[in-house]
Formats: sequence, structure tokens, C-alpha cells
Amino acid sequence: MAAIVTSLRLSSSLILIAAIIVVVIVAMKTDNGGLGQSYRTPDRLTRDKPMVMSGKPWELTHRLSQYIRPTQYFINLHPNLEHGTFTGSVDIILTLDSTQNYIKLHSKGLNIKETVLNSSVVKGFPYSEHESWIVVPDKALSVGEHKLQLKFEGSLTSKIIGFYRSVYTDIETKEQKFIATSKFEPTYARLAFPCFDEPQLKSKFKISLIRPSSNNYIALSNMNQESEEPNVPSNGLTSVNFANTVPMSTYLACFIVCDFQSLEPVIADQGFPLTVYARRGQSDNMKYAQFVGLKSINFYVNYFGIQYPLPKLDLIAIPDFVSGAMEHWGLVTFRETSVLYKESVSSITNKEQVALTVAHELAHMWFGNLATMKWWNDLWLNEGFASYMEFKAINVVHPDWDVDTIFLVHSLQPVQSLDDKLSSHAIVQDVSHPDQITEIFDRISYDKGSSVIRMLEGMLGEEVFRAGVSAYLQRHKFSNAETDDLWAELQAAAQNSVDVKKVMDTWTRQAGFPVVSVVRNGTKLSLTQQRFLADPNAEYSSDVSLYKYKWEIPITYITSNDKIVHKVWLTKDQNTINIDISNAEWIKFNHRQVGYYMVNYSENDWALLSHLLKNNINTLNAADRSNLIHDAFSLAEASHSPYSIALDMTRYLISEDHYVPWYVAASNLINLRINLYYRPAHYNLDKYIQNLLVSLKQDFWNDSNDRNFLERKIRGVILNLGCLVGLPSYQVKALELFKKYLTDKVKPDPDIRSVVYYYGMASGNVDEWNQLWKMYLNENEPQEKVKLMYALTAVKEPWILTRLLQLAKNESYIRSQDYFILLINMGRNPSGSPLLWDFLRDEWKYLVDRFTLNDRAFGRLIPSVCANFNTPRRLEEMKEFFNKHPEAGAGASGRKTALEAVSNNIKWLERHETIVTDWLSNATK
Repeated sequence: MAAIVTSLRLSSSLILIAAIIVVVIVAMKTDNGGLGQSYRTPDRLTRDKPMVMSGKPWELTHRLSQYIRPTQYFINLHPNLEHGTFTGSVDIILTLDSTQNYIKLHSKGLNIKETVLNSSVVKGFPYSEHESWIVVPDKALSVGEHKLQLKFEGSLTSKIIGFYRSVYTDIETKEQKFIATSKFEPTYARLAFPCFDEPQLKSKFKISLIRPSSNNYIALSNMNQESEEPNVPSNGLTSVNFANTVPMSTYLACFIVCDFQSLEPVIADQGFPLTVYARRGQSDNMKYAQFVGLKSINFYVNYFGIQYPLPKLDLIAIPDFVSGAMEHWGLVTFRETSVLYKESVSSITNKEQVALTVAHELAHMWFGNLATMKWWNDLWLNEGFASYMEFKAINVVHPDWDVDTIFLVHSLQPVQSLDDKLSSHAIVQDVSHPDQITEIFDRISYDKGSSVIRMLEGMLGEEVFRAGVSAYLQRHKFSNAETDDLWAELQAAAQNSVDVKKVMDTWTRQAGFPVVSVVRNGTKLSLTQQRFLADPNAEYSSDVSLYKYKWEIPITYITSNDKIVHKVWLTKDQNTINIDISNAEWIKFNHRQVGYYMVNYSENDWALLSHLLKNNINTLNAADRSNLIHDAFSLAEASHSPYSIALDMTRYLISEDHYVPWYVAASNLINLRINLYYRPAHYNLDKYIQNLLVSLKQDFWNDSNDRNFLERKIRGVILNLGCLVGLPSYQVKALELFKKYLTDKVKPDPDIRSVVYYYGMASGNVDEWNQLWKMYLNENEPQEKVKLMYALTAVKEPWILTRLLQLAKNESYIRSQDYFILLINMGRNPSGSPLLWDFLRDEWKYLVDRFTLNDRAFGRLIPSVCANFNTPRRLEEMKEFFNKHPEAGAGASGRKTALEAVSNNIKWLERHETIVTDWLSNATK
């Protein structure tokens, strides 16, 4: 449903014109809303740089005034679930630190019916370019407290952001049900109520929600319910009033009206209740999330040394949710697939996802909610820390999962494949427009952020790191902070052991990362660094970075001489450092891959490490084995070392039994296979991988209940790889289990279900596809539904995939939250990739109208669709398309990444195809 356009038109407000002229003149002489702000992005004003005023003062910057501060919101919202609309009012207590001639606050898609300032009706009008509502009083507002009151109405928009309506089908009655829920991060609170929608403008919130009195409806918000008023505002409705919040940012507010069920609360060690909610028939599937939540919240209270500051904590599964989850303070919302766990349906990967997601969101109760970044350029303070702390919590919840090693394939290694391009960006970067803000919720903020935090802890030691983090949260609780504030507290904890800011600025304020090259000369090693790029011939100026693309690198290493982890520094100002390793036979740098850098050894040292893996695999831990495979393939792809080194290293895999090294190897072999698709070497690569797999002793098709977490994880990796490369015994078994499912409704083991469904359907016909489609439509379990949706994209018939593209437009078939997942999975199918590229170009207007350019999932679609293109023709098509549609919104960075990736793919064939072809030919003789 389209957003409601405000009824106020500037053309009907002629009386304002004279007032506006006066305001512009006065604004040039006095501090007022929007002026005098010292922000760093180009469109922000500074005190130091006088500028010629052009236009109206509220047009000069996206930012709000630093001299107007909300201290209290009183919000009343009445969602009409049947009609998909809502009405509301908000009273805002404001403190003005200087005389003001106007008030600028945020509003988008709302029809503001009345604006009252200090008990007098005043003129207000929209400035849509900045998603703002401008209030111009009759006379200047004095320093001190003021009260702004607004009444408004809006749409429970079909887009799943802001205040919106989610739809589900009751499992028992098959009746369609509606709920109202919200998702405000980063800039969507303004879709629900007029507000000062910037993270540093913290305030308290007193919230009232109106719910239907019947049909088991409840209302939930950040705080505990204080009272209910039956038949208010009218018969059949109940007004629910919640306690006042602690000071918090607008994006953390949450409003839900639903008919969900809950489990009995569990009580945290601190004494507050933790309650989980889900739609009817799913509440029991929240038990695991409740278990993880309780363990995690108890861990965080102890780890940070700061109590959870609210009287309750709720977790709720939402049928339609744009993200994986959202850390609303006291009421954490989740996509159902990210929080529901059912033993007979959920795979071990589903369980892992639920655990990490719950732990991530609860870490935000401190990092993000208690202490919040001042502006979105420091988003990583929220997301990087939560992305690292989730692993610390799950290490306590599940100590047998080896989560520090899993971190490598979850976070560090994947983000390096993004950060090795010129189109990458620094962790800390200037943003202003809502599209830019939305766009930085990416792997750099989350995964590179968490990776450099892990490296920082490795430098400082666990206790020093913990003390510094705790001090940072204590100092900035209920307030805001910047990156340098964190460095200051960690520096105090570290004393003089390391210059924290000097080191960490090189990792957070420039894009990319280094490769450390190691040259051996007798017992001496010389180490040098340079920026690592996937395209070694990419042209750029080092002057763009303050640090000239050099880093302060904490080097760690182990040798064959002992088990000691040695530490040295390679600083940005050193051309070379030398290390004496005595008579050590081999040396392994970057112990456990704690450092965010790659290491390139001499060919002889690579050979020694490869030999070590083949002959004594347990000499190195799984993290180090994974690191060697990752670095070897990355370096080969970038022409830093021969592909023979990386490929030789895979020979040892017949002895590997840990999930993480196998996952890394499989991922790189699959990427190699994609590069060679339709090329002569493709057959020999498949044959080589088949030979590796048939050498494995374990029967991965056996549904043993004795497998632990890591063994269950590796099972899926091996079976997927075997089916992908066409290992005959694997293909036969997958098809057998698939047909058994279709004919007898016997579902495969959850851990291999996706593999069976996908590769069974890949060999299937139209009748089997139609049967699977019906099963998908009738499926009620969210995780099972996603597995079936994935399988539907595997079919090889282009006309069936074309039909699926059209069916997917119907939201009763494919929810908006799953739409891009479907498209991306189709793009991974060689039969679907060209169809999807044509669809994207032909249906661009439809996609923009439906999702808007501000949608970051939409922004990620192009780099996903184009990821495997490797011909000049495709590259030209991309450039033509981007020229035809220059407005990219939150996909601007993604377009640059896509162009660079495809260009690299083309160069890869030129540089490496012959060498890889020869190696595979010899390996498969």
C-alpha cells in the first residue's frame, strides 16, 4: 500500500511565504535549527566554513539541529488491523539550547492533521526531500522547555518497515490473521510517528497502544505494561499503557499488537523475566531461543559487569520481517526462520543460526542500546561488537561447538572477499542521506568490524579487553559515543602496552587489508606488507588514505621448534622486519587467523606446510588449517602465488575431519568450478573432487544420531559437494530420497534435507516441480518452507524458472522478506542466471516501485545476480543498464562491487585457466 501523502500543500499556504523569507534572513544571523553544526560529511554545515545561504535554512542539511533536544515522548497509536491504517498522536517535550526560529523533525508518509506548539496551533509543512516536518512559530522560541503536539494518520504499509501489518494463516482454523508490528532501524521511526529520528537524540518514551478487546489480542512494547483501559477509546477496544522507558534512540522503540501465544517466562539471574512469543502453533518452537537467551543474558550481565537496565525482556517471532532480527530494547523481534527451532524440522545449521542470532541481538542490549553511536558513521560500534560478542556468548552456551574456529567461515574469511576490492570502504565512513545510512548495514560494518575487534582482543589479552569494554559502557551508558571514545577506555585499560588508537585507526579508517610476504634466508625471515587486492594490477592512489594503505600489524607465529605463540609488530612505518627462527623446519604465521591479514610464504615454505598437513594433520589446529587453505586460494586468485600451491594443499583433505577446513576448501573449489563453467577443465575439476570424496571413509548418508555438532555440520558440506560435482553414488541416493519424499511423504533427515530437495529437483521434471510447489504452498513450518523454496529454484527447465519468476510476484506465494532470497538462489542455477538478469532489467520499474531504492536487500541483488558473470559482453550489459538507471539508492556501492567482480572474473580466465587446466589434467590421470 502506498504511503499516505500529507494533505498540506505549500501552494495553499501562501501566508507562510512572507514568514519563510523572514526566517531565512534571521537564520543568517542567529544559531537556529539546522545551523552551526560541525559535521564532517559534505552536505553538513560547519562553524569554521562560512557559506552563502541559498534556499530555506531547513534545506541546507539532512541533519537536525544540535540545539533542539527531545527529552520525553508521549505516544498513542491505534492500528486498525482490518483496514491496514493507523491513527496516532505524539506529545514531545523539547529542550532548546539556543533561540530557534523553526523546528525541524522527521516525518515520512504520515498525514499530519494538527500541529500544536506550547498549546497554540501553529503552521507546519513537509519538506519531503529530507523526510521532515517543518514547524514555523509566529515568533522565535526562547531557550528552555517547549511542548510540541502532533496528531497524524498513516498506513500500515505493505513494505515491512516502519509501523506495518504482518499477515499469517492460523494453523488450526486456516483463517488469515493480521498483526501490527514495527521495525525502525535505521531511519524508519519517522514512518510511524513524527520524531527526532537521529541516534544521538535520546529520549524517554511513554507509549500507549490500542488493541482489539477480543480474539486474544495483546499489546507489547519496550517496557512492562502498567495499566489497561477497557472500552477506550471506544467499545471493543482496549488502551494499553506501558511504563516510561529509559533514555533511548528512536530506532529502538517497538510497537506490537498481535494475538500471539507465549511460554511461561524464565527468570534471569538478575531477577527479571524473559518471555518468548510466537503465533499460534509455534510458541513451543521458541523454547530453544528462550534457553539460549537466558544463558546469553546471564553471561553478558556478568561479562560487562553492568546489569540489564529494563524490568523485562521479550523475544518474539514475526511472520514478515525484513531483517534477521532487531534489537528493540526489551522487545527483540525476529524473522521466524531466525528464532524458531523444531528438532524434526530444523537442521543443525538452523540451530546454529538461531543461537548466534539470539546472542547477537542480546549483546545489543549493551552495545547499541545502552551505549549508542552518535551517528551512523560509527555503526560498527553497534554491529561489529554484537557480531563478535555473539560468539563469546555461544561459547558459553555450547562450549563443544568450537565457535572461535567457526568465526572464521562465518565472518572473517567471507568479508575479506569483499574487502579485497577497490569498491570496499572503511569501517568508519561518513554518511548523511538515508540511502547511505541503509547501505552501510553491510559485511564491512558487521564482519570486518567483528574481525578487527577479535584481533584487538588478541593484542590486549582477554582481561584487559574486558576491562576496557566495561569501562566504555559505564562511561557512555544511556548516552552516545564515537569510535575514539572506545579507544580511550581500552587505552586506559592497556596502559602503555600498546597505542590503541594508532593501531586501530589503520584498520578502521581505511579500506582493505594487507598481505604479509615472508622471504626465508637461512634462519632469518624478512617480512614486508602491501595492500591485498583481488586484482593485483588495479590502479589506485595510496594518497587517498591517511595511512597510505599501510597497517599496524600484530604478527603472531608458531614454528616446529615449540608450541609457543610468538608475537612481533610490523608497523606502517617499517619497510621490513626480520625474524630469526633458528633451525625451525616450518613456520605458520597468524596463529588461529586472529589477525585480519593474509600471509604469503615462499614456494618452499608453502610446500613444507602442505607436507605437514598430509603427514601430521593434528600438528596444526583446525583454525590454522582453515587459514592456510583460505590464504592459498586467495593469493592464487590474485596472482600472488601459483595455483598449484592452493590445489596441492587440497590433497590432504582425505584426512580432514573438521567442518571448518572442509567448508573453506569446498567453498574455494566451488568458486573454481564456477570460473571454469563451460570450459574444458570443468570436467577434470569435477573428477578431481569426486576422487577426493570417494577416499573419505565415513558414510555421510547414514542418519546416525551419534554425530556431534561439528560432525553434523561437515555432513552437509560433503553431501552438497558430492551432489554438485555429480558423484554417481551421491546423485542416486539424493534422487532416491527425493522420490521417497514425493511419493511416500517420508522426509529426509533435517541436516541433509536441503541437499536432497535441491539435487532431487535438479534431476526432476515438470510434474515433480508442480508437486513440490503444492507442498511448498501447504507447508506451515517456516524453515521447511525455505528449504522447499530453495529446491524450486534448482530445476533445469528455463520455462519453469520463468514461470516461478512470475508466481513469485504474488505475496501470498512468496513473502516480501523471502523474495530476494528466491531470486538470488535462482541466480546460482546456471539455467536461471541469464533468465534472472533479463528479468531484473525488464522489470526494474516493478522492483523499484515495490521495494524502493532505499531497500538494502534490493541493493544487494545486483552484485549477487552478476557475481558469476565472466564475459566482456555481460560487463558491457551491466554498464549500459547502470547508465540507463543511474539512481542506485542503497545499491550504489553494490554496483561498484559488481563491476569490479565481473572484471576480475574476466581477468581470472586470462591469467589462470591454462595453469589450472594443466594441474587438473595431471591430477586426474
